[in-house]
Amino acid sequence: MNDACLKRLRWRTRRGTSELDALLGGWLDERFADAAEPLQQAFDALLDMQDPDLWDWIMGRARPARTDWQAIIDDIRARHRL
Repeated sequence: MNDACLKRLRWRTRRGTSELDALLGGWLDERFADAAEPLQQAFDALLDMQDPDLWDWIMGRARPARTDWQAIIDDIRARHRL
């Protein structure tokens, strides 16, 4: 992925709360570059979701319908022991 795409993703990880900013931005910084392209595309699509849904998924109160999104959420939860 080129620098322009990464900058766009960085902007999209800025959410309504600092907690979501940190969790999603952290995944972008720490995992995105090494992820397979389908998972990178899934992360891009995940960022289209609303903050309350993302928060509920990350907090384990609900699960996204897409298994690739759940893989990203599971990784975020595991890295932060949530």
